[in-house]
Amino acid sequence: MSTETIDLRTKLITDFHARESVMNGEAKSAFHQKKRAAIVQFEELGFPTPKNEEWKYSNVRDLISASYNFNTSDTLSAEDLIDLKMPEQAANILYFVNGHYNPALSTVVSSTDQIIIDSLQNAYKNNPDLVNSYFDELVKNDTDAFTSLNTAFAHDGVFIYVPNNQTVEHPVILRFVSDARVENVGSQPRNIIAVGKNAHVKIAEAFRTIGDERSFTNVVTEINVGEEAGVEYYKVQNESENAYHIGTTQVRMLEKSHFYAATVTLNGKFTRNNLNIVIDGEHCEAHMYGLYFPDGSQHVDNHTVADHCKPNSESNELYKGILRDKSKGVFNGKIFVRPDAQKTNAFQSCKNIVLSTDATMYTKPQLEIFADDVKCSHGTTTGQIDEEALFYMRSRGISKPEAMSLLMFAFCADVVSQIKIDSIREYLENVIAEKLSKN
Repeated sequence: MSTETIDLRTKLITDFHARESVMNGEAKSAFHQKKRAAIVQFEELGFPTPKNEEWKYSNVRDLISASYNFNTSDTLSAEDLIDLKMPEQAANILYFVNGHYNPALSTVVSSTDQIIIDSLQNAYKNNPDLVNSYFDELVKNDTDAFTSLNTAFAHDGVFIYVPNNQTVEHPVILRFVSDARVENVGSQPRNIIAVGKNAHVKIAEAFRTIGDERSFTNVVTEINVGEEAGVEYYKVQNESENAYHIGTTQVRMLEKSHFYAATVTLNGKFTRNNLNIVIDGEHCEAHMYGLYFPDGSQHVDNHTVADHCKPNSESNELYKGILRDKSKGVFNGKIFVRPDAQKTNAFQSCKNIVLSTDATMYTKPQLEIFADDVKCSHGTTTGQIDEEALFYMRSRGISKPEAMSLLMFAFCADVVSQIKIDSIREYLENVIAEKLSKN
C-alpha cells in the first residue's frame, strides 16, 4: 500500500472522528449511528485495488494520490455558470456546489402537494424520522469502500418525496458543480428519492466542473420506487479533464413499477458509474441505457446489476461507447435471476466502436440464473466503424470526417432518442455532434 493511499485514508477517518467529537447529543442519533457503522466498514475495506475483481480494470491509485478539500465554502454566482451553457427548461432546478446546496441559484416550481424537494440537511432538521427511514436502507456499505465513505460523510444532497397518486409535471434537475478554480476539491453528496404508490416523476443529475484543478465527486443516490410508480432517471456527466467521479445509484422496485434510466458520460478524467436495480416485485419493468465517449487518456467504467427477486418482471439494457486515442472503457453488466423469479425476461447488450489501436475496451456480461422458466440473453460487440457504410457515403461526395461523424451519431441515436426530457436530449445532441466532429 502506497504512502499516498495511507495518507488519504487516514485523513478521512481522522476528519470523521474530529467532526463527531463536536456533535454533542446528535452523535447518539440513529442517523449518526449509521454513519459511524459506515466509517468502520470503510476503515476495514480500505480503497480498492485491481486485485479486487470489481475493480480489476479500474485502478484508483491516481485518484487517491492527491489530497482534496471537502470543506470548501460556496462562493459561486449565477455569472460563474454562464460558460457552462446549462440548458434552459421549465423545471425544479437545484444547484449543489462542491456538494453543498445553493438555494440562491435554485428554483422549485412544483407545489408541496405534488412533491417534497429539499436539501438533505434541511430535510433531516425538519423531519428526521422520515429521512432516517430511507437513509442507508438500500446500499451495501460492507462491500463497497466508496459507498461506505459516502454514507459516513453524508451531510448534504437532495431529499425527494413524492406522495401516493401524485404525478409531478415538472422534472427535478439536480446540478452538481465542482468549483476547482483555486484548489483540489472533493464532495460526497447523498441523494434520497422516495416515490409513493402510483406516483410518477422525472429526475436528472448533471455533473459539471469550473476550473482546472482536480475534483473528486463521490455520489450515492438511493431510489425507492413504490407499487405501480414510474420513475425516469437521467445522469449526464460533462466534467473537466481533471475530474474524478465515482457514483452509485441503488434502486429498489416494488410491484407493477417502472424504472427508466439513461447514463451519458461526455467528459471526465476517471469515471465509474454503478447502477444497481433490485426488482423486488412482480410485473415490474426496468430499462437501462448508457452512452460514453472517452478520448485522450480518459477512463470510463460502467457497472450495472439487474437483480430479479420476484417472478413476471422484465429488464432491458443497452450500453454503447465510442473510444479513441489512448482511452479505456469498461462494461460489467450482471443479471441475477433468483429461484423465485420465474417467468423473468432479461436482456442485455453492450456495443462499442474503437477508433484507435491504442484505445481499449473491457466487457464482461454476466448471467446468473437460478430459475428454469426464463428468457434471458446478453451480448457484446467491439469493433471499428463500418467500412462499407463509410465507402458508400464517400462515394456520394461526403468527406471522410463528415461521413464518420454521421455514422457515429447514428450509432448513438438508439440511446439519445430514449431521453424523454426534451431540453436534455437537445443539449446532448448538440454536445455529442460537436464531440464527434473532432475526428
